[in-house]
Amino acid sequence: MSAYLMLRKGLLPAAARASTLQRLLSTTSSEHGGPLRVVKKHVQCELKGDVAVVRLNSPGSKVNVLSEEFSKELIEVMNEVIASPHAKSAVLISGKPDCFIAGADISWLDSANSIDQLKSISTSGQAMIQKLQDSAKPVVAAINGSCLGGGLEVALGCHYRLAMKDPKTFVGLPEVLLGLLPGAGGTQRLPKLIGLPEALDIALTGKNVKADKAKKLGLVDQLVEPLGPGVKPAQERNMEYLEEVAIRTASGLASGAVPPPSREYKWTNLRGIKFHLTTNQKYVREYVLKQARGMVMKQTNGLYPAPLKILEVMQKGIVEGPVAGYEAEANGFAELGMSSESKALRSLFFGQTECKKNRFGKPAKPVKNLAVLGAGLMGAGIVQVSLQKDYNVIMKDTKQDGLSRGYGQVYKGFNDRVKKRAMTSFDRDRVMSKLSPQLDYQSFNSVDMVIEAVFEDLKVKHKVLQEVEAIASASKRPSQVVGMHYFSPVEKMPLLEIITTAQTSKETAAAAVDVGLKQGKTVIVVKDGPGFYTTRILAPMLSECIRLLQEGLGPQNLDKYSKAFGFPVGMATLADEVGIDVAYHVATDLSKTFGARLGGSDVNVLKDMVSSGFLGRKSGKGCYVYSGRKGKDKSVNKDAEAIVQNYRISIKGSHDIEEVQMRLVARFVNEAILCLQEGVLSNPVDGDIGAVFGLGFPPFRGGPFRFVDSYGASNLLSRILRYREVYGNHFEPAPLLQDYAKDPSKKFHSK
Repeated sequence: MSAYLMLRKGLLPAAARASTLQRLLSTTSSEHGGPLRVVKKHVQCELKGDVAVVRLNSPGSKVNVLSEEFSKELIEVMNEVIASPHAKSAVLISGKPDCFIAGADISWLDSANSIDQLKSISTSGQAMIQKLQDSAKPVVAAINGSCLGGGLEVALGCHYRLAMKDPKTFVGLPEVLLGLLPGAGGTQRLPKLIGLPEALDIALTGKNVKADKAKKLGLVDQLVEPLGPGVKPAQERNMEYLEEVAIRTASGLASGAVPPPSREYKWTNLRGIKFHLTTNQKYVREYVLKQARGMVMKQTNGLYPAPLKILEVMQKGIVEGPVAGYEAEANGFAELGMSSESKALRSLFFGQTECKKNRFGKPAKPVKNLAVLGAGLMGAGIVQVSLQKDYNVIMKDTKQDGLSRGYGQVYKGFNDRVKKRAMTSFDRDRVMSKLSPQLDYQSFNSVDMVIEAVFEDLKVKHKVLQEVEAIASASKRPSQVVGMHYFSPVEKMPLLEIITTAQTSKETAAAAVDVGLKQGKTVIVVKDGPGFYTTRILAPMLSECIRLLQEGLGPQNLDKYSKAFGFPVGMATLADEVGIDVAYHVATDLSKTFGARLGGSDVNVLKDMVSSGFLGRKSGKGCYVYSGRKGKDKSVNKDAEAIVQNYRISIKGSHDIEEVQMRLVARFVNEAILCLQEGVLSNPVDGDIGAVFGLGFPPFRGGPFRFVDSYGASNLLSRILRYREVYGNHFEPAPLLQDYAKDPSKKFHSK
């Protein structure tokens, strides 16, 4: 008797029944003489009429990702669909309300140890999607939520694409942000579908494309309007409705009732003319590629290989045909995947993922009502990101004009989103109704958390804290005090640095991290100390910048050399952006604690600049003079140069570009290692994330700790020791660095 009949008759023991049931469900029911039905771990399939509904639904995850196991199951299921006489067409749809497929499983890529293994991942993905495209049975992709990377490549292999017209539905190819290129046919199918300029715009930027824009571009064939709430929750009903529309479409495509979408571009309309000229016509195509290459070089200084490889691979496919194109794509994917730049960017991706978890656990009492003290740029920014996540917020300031400016800044932030169609005017007004601007402490006894964002003066901060505590039931509660260091502009900068003291309770830390995560921030947690982490590691590098200016390097060369290393903003420009007065305040304050480590330059350079009114961009003059509309035009401030000249010192080393870069970076990285050694940082991941997303350390270098692993601890130590001999004891290597230099097997990151 077969296991199937034994199971039906209840003749198997309990353990055997469970394993047999799982095995039977993991195969097609057509193997047992029934209609097409497949149940696997990630992919399920059932017949609805003559349409095979293939449901993508990885267990225990909010998103679907293309892992090796997922991809294998999808191929197996599609083979069954293609072979089944019962199925005339198929629908690919997600079982998750906010995600079709979010892309490839990055850990799958990280498990590859060679170019050949990475190429195999690419070619297998190409083959899987080619099978969809070659199917004689129409395959419809029903897209809801995120459809990114390999997810979009899967959809591009389908014959018809539906997308729910919802703010949460978007498509894109973000591989470039990980130092990769789309490796499953994306570089080849996309330009042929929507034209070279639009394909380059999507692949080179990694940006998300909303559903309605995707329809205009031709990425999506039909939009499905969401239904309103009914007997069932709106989200559930919309998922069902999308499936219903997809089934009708697939059935219609199979029967001929629904005509297949036209992919032909004709010379008889502007869109067709543009496509043929920019994609198929040699001279215009070469101009498009030249312009794109120039833009890439301008934005990246050639430091990121992925965008240039994408250009090369797309051109190859268009000029030499699909065989050469797909081969170039697989080779390019493998080469990039093994590059140090991609490994660093993928490390940051995993780091960000870790920093979006609350290491203290879920707070017992989640925060619902916030108060922000201070309506300046920082305070208003904190208010905006809080309102955006539906917190009720009190914004307090001491003066009416300051409060009005803060309110206006918040309103403008949301109104700009309305203009960009990122939110409706109704949502803007609803969100703004949750804001209570006030000059007193009324209703503060009902808030769950108070965030202080007043002027950077310790006396002022203490005074404000005392006023708030006077309202609370107890006068002093150090266990409920935690630092939240935001970065300006708050609504754009992704990092939040949470600072805990020895007295901060776990519940307080959990609540602070929870608020930060809900505000959309990437959160690192550090121990309290002078300068915390980010300000502390920036200070020695800024000190070295001043010394280089004193040596006569000049702000333009300082900017040029630091940007050539990969910093997004030159160091002289950064000082102007931060504020010369702020830099002076930080330098004098931290030097009291760290002494010689912050030495090497003369802080009086900054003092004299501040006395002369050269505060940076905000005053119109700093290292540069800012003019024109919004200060976009800048020239070297000759008066500031004269101040620097008063403190001129002789050059002891050289001003070769690598020497200048490594003097800056050595001090930055060495201080980061000291923070880890002293327990300010609990792990290298937080250190890398904080440096990259808070201070602009080059992402393709992965952060200070990833940089040491790549550059070599012994190599860095040798440089620092040489610099100490030439420039002084402000180049004093961290003991932890010396320890790592002795043992090449020691790395800050295991991978």
